[in-house]
Amino acid sequence: MTRQRLPIGIQDFDRLRNTNSYYVDKTPLIRNLIAQGDYWFLSRPRRFGKSLLVSTLKALFEGREELFNGLDIQDHWDWSVTHPVIRLSFDGMYNRPEAIERNLNTQLDLIEHAAGLQALCSAGSAPERLQSLLYHLHHKTGQRVVVLVDEYDKPILDVLKDPDRARANREYLRGFYGIIKGSAAHVRFVFVTGISMFSKVSLFSGLNNLKDISLDPRFATLCGYTDADIDTVFAPELDGLDRDAIRTWYNGYSWRGTERVYNPFDVLLLFDERAFKPHWFRTGSPRFLFETLQEKSIHPRELEGCWRDETLVSKFDVEDISAEALLFQTGYLTIVDEQRRGHRTLYRLDYPNREVKLSLNDELLMYLNPTHRVPSEDGETLRDLLVAHDFEGFATTLKAYLASLPYQWHNKDLARYEAWYAGLLHMAFRAIGVEVRSEESSSRGRADLVVLTGGQVFLFEFKMVETADGTEAALATALAQIRDRGYAEQYRDRTEPIHWIAIACGRDTRNLLDIRVESVE
Repeated sequence: MTRQRLPIGIQDFDRLRNTNSYYVDKTPLIRNLIAQGDYWFLSRPRRFGKSLLVSTLKALFEGREELFNGLDIQDHWDWSVTHPVIRLSFDGMYNRPEAIERNLNTQLDLIEHAAGLQALCSAGSAPERLQSLLYHLHHKTGQRVVVLVDEYDKPILDVLKDPDRARANREYLRGFYGIIKGSAAHVRFVFVTGISMFSKVSLFSGLNNLKDISLDPRFATLCGYTDADIDTVFAPELDGLDRDAIRTWYNGYSWRGTERVYNPFDVLLLFDERAFKPHWFRTGSPRFLFETLQEKSIHPRELEGCWRDETLVSKFDVEDISAEALLFQTGYLTIVDEQRRGHRTLYRLDYPNREVKLSLNDELLMYLNPTHRVPSEDGETLRDLLVAHDFEGFATTLKAYLASLPYQWHNKDLARYEAWYAGLLHMAFRAIGVEVRSEESSSRGRADLVVLTGGQVFLFEFKMVETADGTEAALATALAQIRDRGYAEQYRDRTEPIHWIAIACGRDTRNLLDIRVESVE
């Protein structure tokens, strides 16, 4: 196989197919989608190929057979029938009342001009123009219209920090999308994409026949690359790269399908730069996510490996944004397991891959740290001291690390509780890829933190004390708890050194007071 052009940043199907670029054939899934129905919605994180998918649908319905040469759908499509297509995409900023209307009018101007319908459709508001355009396109061509909306939710997501503007934009869009259903006689097919799964009641009440396939196993790989795609389509790019490392770093996203997928942006940048980096993570800013976690007093470790109801994962609206839905829909967590319990489906969420696991914790610590220390350096130092059994140096470094962070991480003042300290240490180790297990259960309790590194096992138990006078008693209690509750038992068969580490923190001083360590065979 010969190497082809890497389609980095190419979202246009025409350009991709005419530049000798790699293309993962999604047309078998597209063919199945069109055969199954006419009104669809798909949510995927940013840079997952949604715009390319929309562009592919546009070319298909316009009958551009030359672009589909050699693809699965070429021999399974009636190329003699073409449909007019209205494709809308939301770019720009939407923090002003007139922004959406102005943006839509500009797009409708271009569509009307291309169809020669300026004289018939250019009057009125954007919703009125859309209604007129659907009618006239249908009657001019004799074929019903295909409507494609890309990044439908951007005008809302852009202004979530301004709830009043977000609600106003939502109400405008609800009326606009409602036009599509009201013009059903002129519509052949509708496909809407975005990042978030806004409630149908709040946003799509006027288009309630839109079927959400975001968690439909049949279409789980409609966006993204599978392992098979990497090994076949991109086989010429694999030479010199560790295949297992590619999988560990970038594979892992799941929307309930049997296969996990890669973010295309990560894969293409890896093949271009030949280096394992957080390519996708660096293209976005999770600041709003961190602010939401702070506002809701939720630590990220609470959401790792957690079980959540199907409705909670998909619950997203201006007035009620669940942290689980925000992390899942933006791509920072994914579904790793599911269970059916009675009438409910529960999903277990966790990081999709190494890129997100390392980067999210590193970025969160940087967000928390007003001194702008490099979080990964703290984690590396703490790990090295543990492995070297320099527990005194570990205590000194941990104390400085904790002192460098603000105490207003949570509005409920959780810096006065054990979980806050365990969580910060958890993030420091997560940021450098150390295996960490929080509140891991034994038969008689749950260890605060387990760190597996350097061929050793470190069991942490944190205790809060009111005054320094209670330090010794707290440390003795913590060590006894590790012993009596059998936290170390499940690690005995690893034949690795095991260390019990008790940490006492002052409720008022809000920092480490002292530590005690016992090493056991």
